Amino acid sequence: MIIFPAVDILDGRCVQLVQGKRETATAFGEPLICAESWLSQGAKALHIVNLDGAFGSSILNAEKITEIITKTGVEIQLGGGVRSLEDARSWLDCGVDRIIISTFAAKDPECLTILSDEYGSSRIMAGVDARAGEMVTHGWKSSVGNFLEWADLFTRKGAGSLLYTNVSVEGLCNGIDPQPVQDLIRSANVPVIVAGGVTSVADITTLKKSGAAGAVLGSALYSGKISLQEALEATG
Repeated sequence: MIIFPAVDILDGRCVQLVQGKRETATAFGEPLICAESWLSQGAKALHIVNLDGAFGSSILNAEKITEIITKTGVEIQLGGGVRSLEDARSWLDCGVDRIIISTFAAKDPECLTILSDEYGSSRIMAGVDARAGEMVTHGWKSSVGNFLEWADLFTRKGAGSLLYTNVSVEGLCNGIDPQPVQDLIRSANVPVIVAGGVTSVADITTLKKSGAAGAVLGSALYSGKISLQEALEATG
């Protein structure tokens, strides 16, 4: 099980949001410095989100993200504002190991097939953001149906992995809700990485026992509720 420290970028800064709301942003400095800090503490992979892209400007932060890709050389999965095949291709060609596609995949699931054929399914991750069992898109504002059905469609269309984010608990540092995670892992035939609410060693232990391929650590890591060392040890 892999621990992915989050490096979320907004207006050129590494930030953390609460419940995905821009106005809640707490800044933590230069994205590259934050990334290198987590790597120096033992992280082997990073989860990068271009929040400006998620809020509608996909080209913003490109220089900052490219700098992390080229200077760290570690495994990177990236999401945020991937709204077209051109967006996805540009990041994949830039060296991102996996591109995370959510709203675009819900709008046009065939994009997963096209990209999987071009780059290999292992580099194509579908984002399954859910609230109360319903997948949500467009910045978590629109409900589009049962999240398990969408996950099944995404994998059939070519996604080689899934990123499941429980929107209900994201950013609150109150722990995960294990049931939907377990439901998804049982039904999926591809690796599932979990985000949203991962706060404690107990959360990570639960995810590992459930069969999660990885966990994204964001707010809890930046606020000190869990250390990266604790998280890494819990996966051992």
